[in-house]
Amino acid sequence: MQYMLLVHWNEAENTAASDERKAESFAAYTAYAEALRQAGALVTSAGLQPSTTSTIVRAPDGRPELWDGPYVESKEQLGGYFVIDVPDLDAAIAWAVRCPGAERYAVEIRPLMVY
Repeated sequence: MQYMLLVHWNEAENTAASDERKAESFAAYTAYAEALRQAGALVTSAGLQPSTTSTIVRAPDGRPELWDGPYVESKEQLGGYFVIDVPDLDAAIAWAVRCPGAERYAVEIRPLMVY
């Protein structure tokens, strides 16, 4: 079963963090991705550029309407994701608990519909 672990975080805190803190965070996520890889559970992962770089598209009646992001103004934004392939939700939860983002923010677990 494939699940997406959606890592939410506070972009303003990250922007204001020291270079040392940013390096520590990057190292923690790199180690986490490597643990997933070693376990054979990692399908793919990526961090996202800041939400201010996003573009929102709606196309009512096929006519594109564009807005600069983020889609929703909130304290926390989607900062990255991991797609994992594990036996069940319990295994996905166990991996989400180990994610560095779960320590301070939130990791949302979503089962994927693979087409």
